[in-house]
Amino acid sequence: MATKDATVAELQQKFEDSTAVLLTEYRGLTVAQLRDLRNSIREHATYAVAKNTLTKIAANNAGITAFDDELAGPSALAFVHGDTVAVAKALRDFAKANPLLVVKAGYFDGNALSAAEVGKLADLESREVLLAKAAGAMKASLFGAAQLFNALPAKAARGFGALRDKQDA
Repeated sequence: MATKDATVAELQQKFEDSTAVLLTEYRGLTVAQLRDLRNSIREHATYAVAKNTLTKIAANNAGITAFDDELAGPSALAFVHGDTVAVAKALRDFAKANPLLVVKAGYFDGNALSAAEVGKLADLESREVLLAKAAGAMKASLFGAAQLFNALPAKAARGFGALRDKQDA
């Protein structure tokens, strides 16, 4: 009983500390395949196998009911503490190479996600690419503003020069 309570408390803490949680079914995967999966997401998440009833209790204690209907069969959770998109991509890529891994659901930013929505999350560009695009857009805006600010005094000087030439004539 004490072990179960400790497991629930540990899982609840992981639910509360994670930016996102992705639920998978791993039926038929070998220990080596699960190790490879853990290694592929280690930078951004931890991958934990837990009993469904304990997972449900811990999730509900953390205020998450997104997995209540999905917790059936051998389930494992990816508790994301880094880039959610990178973890979703890694799970998708691993599932392509190992069809026995099934992404069942997710919980991100206070919202439940279906398996299809987790797939859409995996289709997003990485954080670095999005930041680079944003930086490029800001640089272009700043360059345009600099051109405008440089053009205004030059235009004014030409206008004053034309006015002076007209007065001289």
